[in-house]
Amino acid sequence: MKVIDQVITKAQATIPVDIQIKGAHIYQKVKRAAFLSKRPLVFIEQPIPDVAAVPLEKIDVSNPFMFRQNRWQSYFKRLRDEAPVHYQGSSPFGAFWSVTRYEDILYVDKNHELFSAEPFIVLGEPPEGLSIEMFIAMDPPKHDIQRQAVQGVVAPKNLKEMEGLIRQRVEDVLDKLPINQPFDWVSRVSIELTSRMLATLLDFPYEQRHKLVYWSDLAAASAETTGGSSDMDELFLAVADMARHFSDLWHNKAARTAAGEAPGFDLITLLQSHEATRDLITRPMEFLGNLALLIVGGNDTTRNSMTGGVLAMNLFPEQFDKLKANHDLIPNMVSEVIRWQTPLAYMRRIATQDTMLNGQFIRKGDKLVMWYASGNRDERMFERPDELIIDRSNARSHTSFGFGVHRCMGNRLAEMQLRILWEELLKRFEAIAVLGAPEIVQSNFVKGYSKMMVQLTPKA
Repeated sequence: MKVIDQVITKAQATIPVDIQIKGAHIYQKVKRAAFLSKRPLVFIEQPIPDVAAVPLEKIDVSNPFMFRQNRWQSYFKRLRDEAPVHYQGSSPFGAFWSVTRYEDILYVDKNHELFSAEPFIVLGEPPEGLSIEMFIAMDPPKHDIQRQAVQGVVAPKNLKEMEGLIRQRVEDVLDKLPINQPFDWVSRVSIELTSRMLATLLDFPYEQRHKLVYWSDLAAASAETTGGSSDMDELFLAVADMARHFSDLWHNKAARTAAGEAPGFDLITLLQSHEATRDLITRPMEFLGNLALLIVGGNDTTRNSMTGGVLAMNLFPEQFDKLKANHDLIPNMVSEVIRWQTPLAYMRRIATQDTMLNGQFIRKGDKLVMWYASGNRDERMFERPDELIIDRSNARSHTSFGFGVHRCMGNRLAEMQLRILWEELLKRFEAIAVLGAPEIVQSNFVKGYSKMMVQLTPKA
């Protein structure tokens, strides 16, 4: 290691993480003011044309308004039919290949030696100064070691112990909802339940739990990475605040353990207990990245499936009638909702060598995007894929959790939360009416909702 690298490493290990983030923020502001760095991307929404009017080579499914304007289904269908491995050479996020068929996505996702997750799993590059590291964007063996450190929090035994707590919190939230009057399902149910679960998993101060959702939303919403609309100053300030809170939590947990307190089963304690991650606090970008990954992973899938499921039941009311008549369908319905919603639209990979994929020559270093949202609507795999069919025989084969070594660690926890929510909803309500079109977030990565007004009708 060079002397300068040794100095940087030592400084990172000794200077508080939030101070480092604030310093990077000041440095980047000076660079931008002096025109020494590129200006942040700004996306202005324009109507997306009918896909038939766009030449095949011009199709760019990285447009962050594709989902908001509900144009995505027709664009991905055309790619699946005409160019299942499609090259876009001039997107705002750089050149990339779109992989849109189910079987091709499966092949790429399972071949981590040929298609690397490093250094990022989103389309764009992170803002300068915020190149945080996370194990989902690492390849084995480092990925496996860090994932193993926190895998225990969602072990079957721990999930069984958490089920009662999750049900209590679902009951508490649902029993406080207004009846026969409009309210926002996203804020009152989806965000509230998600924040409570995240606070439990991290042993985070319960009264500050909504910070976790706020940080998660910003972490997944920068314009450079996913086409979002977050302000750069707000982003840096939020990351610094997150770094300070997580550092304090880390040191507090370590002190309590050193004083003789029995170790908990939360994510912080598990990281501190594992040989590979017990010194994670001395590697600030990795420390911050992995905790950001855990809150984003625990936020988006569950939260947007909670909202998407209610929306789907309104779009396909015969399926809601089928569910009310047979509650045993709930587990399969949960998988079908996750397929239909696909809360995170894609994951990106980098080719580690020249290769062929479905007739296309991929060069070493090329960026590939596995569009899970498209794979889940592939007619070659799912019959009538645009419909919600709660007793679909292969609903669990969806792409939403990924495949191979990077398959979502918390998939069983997400499914359990959704199952419990619907069990409790069906006990209480005859109808959950969606009042108008929901507001959809600006992003090419998160397929989610910012607001959805509903009205509940209680059971007689």
